[in-house]
Amino acid sequence: MFLSACSKGTEAPENGNKESGQKENNQVQEDVFTAVGSYPIVNKQLTLKMFAPQLPTIENMETNAFTKHLEEKTNIKIAWDLVPNNALEDRKQLMLASGDYPEVILHGALTREEQMKYGKQGVFLPLNDLIDKYAPTIKKALEEIPYMRSSITAPDGNIYALPQINECYHCDNALKLWINKAWLDKLGLQLPTTTEEFYQVMKAFKEKDPNGNGKQDEIPLTGSDEMWTGNVSAFLMNSFIVDDYTEKNAGTFLSVKDGKVDFTANKDEWKQGLEYLNKLYKEGLIDPAAFTQNADAIQQLANREPDNVMGAVATALISYGYNMTNEQPRHKDYVTLPPLKGPNGVQQSLNFAGISKSQFAITNKATEEQQIAAIRLADYLYTEEAIVLQENGPEDKGWRKAKDGEMDIDGNQAKYAHIQQESKQTHNDGWEQIGPSLRTYKYRSSWMAIQDPLADGGYGTRLNTESKKYESFHSKEMYPNGVFIAQEDAEIAAQLKTTIVDYTKSNMAQFITGSKDIGKDWDAYVKGFDGLQLGQYIEIYQKALGAQ
Repeated sequence: MFLSACSKGTEAPENGNKESGQKENNQVQEDVFTAVGSYPIVNKQLTLKMFAPQLPTIENMETNAFTKHLEEKTNIKIAWDLVPNNALEDRKQLMLASGDYPEVILHGALTREEQMKYGKQGVFLPLNDLIDKYAPTIKKALEEIPYMRSSITAPDGNIYALPQINECYHCDNALKLWINKAWLDKLGLQLPTTTEEFYQVMKAFKEKDPNGNGKQDEIPLTGSDEMWTGNVSAFLMNSFIVDDYTEKNAGTFLSVKDGKVDFTANKDEWKQGLEYLNKLYKEGLIDPAAFTQNADAIQQLANREPDNVMGAVATALISYGYNMTNEQPRHKDYVTLPPLKGPNGVQQSLNFAGISKSQFAITNKATEEQQIAAIRLADYLYTEEAIVLQENGPEDKGWRKAKDGEMDIDGNQAKYAHIQQESKQTHNDGWEQIGPSLRTYKYRSSWMAIQDPLADGGYGTRLNTESKKYESFHSKEMYPNGVFIAQEDAEIAAQLKTTIVDYTKSNMAQFITGSKDIGKDWDAYVKGFDGLQLGQYIEIYQKALGAQ
C-alpha cells in the first residue's frame, strides 16, 4: 500500500492530513501510470503474476502472440502460474486453501460460492472502486448489459470477480425442438402449433411411413439428457408450466410470479403435463431410450442407413445429430418448432442469458500499484481490439477487416472476416477464450457470415434465423440466471437442490413411462416433498432473489 502522509503523532489538522496524503498518492500514481484509457498502462514495466490454464491447443503462453502484444501494449510483464486445463479445479482449490496464490487470477472458473467465501476472507479484493476509477470499458458494460451487474454482485454489494461476457443469440434461445419438415411435407401436414396438433403429427410420423421404406421404423421424438437442452420433456412441459430442467444437472424447478418464488413440479399444471407426456410415451411416440442414451447414440440414430428414422429431436443444435455438409444433406430436412400452445393457453420458451461463473479476481497479494495495473489490464481485455486479437490471432493471419459488400449474420455490412487456415493441433497465435472478455451480441454478429443458411458454412446463419422463432416467447416466470445464494445458505441450498431435483426427476421419468400411475400415485408424490424441506428450499431462493 502507498505510504500515508502523516504519522500518528503529527499534530496537523485531520483534513490537512487527508489532503496532503491524497496529493502524495496522486503524485505517485501519476509517476507510475499513464492517464486512464491510454497505453501503455504503466510508465515503467511492472510485473503481475497470473493464474491461468494451459490449454492443450496453445503451444506456449509466454511466447504466445497475444501475450507479447498485451505486454507491449500495456508495459505489464506477465509471470505465468499455469496449470493443465483438466487440473484447473483441483489446483485452484489447493492454492486458495493453502494461501499460495498469485496477485491475479486471470481465469479461475470462480463460482458464486467461491467469490463470496474468499471475498469475505479478504483473499479476493472488492473491485467496485477500482472499476469506477480505472476501468471505463468495464463500467460501460455494467451500465449497458442488463443482467451483468446483478449476476456478479455478491449479497454484500461487492464485485469480487469479472466474467467472460459471451453473448450468444442461439445459446440464449437454446430450448429448441427440431422437426423433420420433409416428413411433414410428404404427409401434407403443417408445423404443429398446439400440444394436440403435435400429438397428431407424432402419431402420423409413427403410423404413416414418412420415410417411405414400407416399415414402421420411424422414431417420432427422441433426445438425450446428455445433450445441450436434450431433455425431451422440457420443451413440451413448458406448454403447461415452467420447466427449467433442460439437461443433466441443469435446473431448479422454480418459477417467479409477481416477485414470489414457487415450486412448479407439484402443481396441477405439472400433473397435466405429465399426463400428456405419458400419453405420448405409451403410444410409442417418445423414444424409450431418450431418458438413458448419450449424445453418441443420437449421432448413430440420426445417421442410420439407408433410411432416416428420426422425426423430431430435442436439442439446441441439430449438429449434435448430423454432419453439417452438402455431402451429407439429411440435416437440411429439419427446422425448429416454435413453442407449442398448451390446453390452458400457455406458450413459452426459456431465456438462458446470464452469467454462471466469473474468471478474473485480484487477490490480497497485490500491492495498490498492482491492483490498479491489473484492473486496467482487465479493462483492455474487455475492448474489441483485444477480443479480436485474443481469439483470432494477428490481423491478416487468422482474420481480416471485411470488404465492402460482405454481409454479417444479420444481413448487414460485416466488420470482420475469418481467414481460413490450415488445420493444426496446436497454435501460438492467441489465447482462444482465456480470461475476462466482452463478446456482445453486436460484436459476435459483426463477423462475415455465409448468407445461405443451408450452404456449407452457413450453419451460424441458420441458427440465428431459427432462434428468432423463440425470442418473443421468453417466459416471464423463469427463475433468473445469475442469482447469488447468501454464503450462510449456500451449503444447505446445494444439498436441498440436489435432493429435490433428483426426487422430481426420478418420479417424472416413472410417471412418463408408466411405472408409476399418475392417478393413483400423484398425491403420495406431492406429499413426499414435505420430508425434503421444500419450504426451506423456496425460502432460500426467495431470499436470494430479494437481495438482488
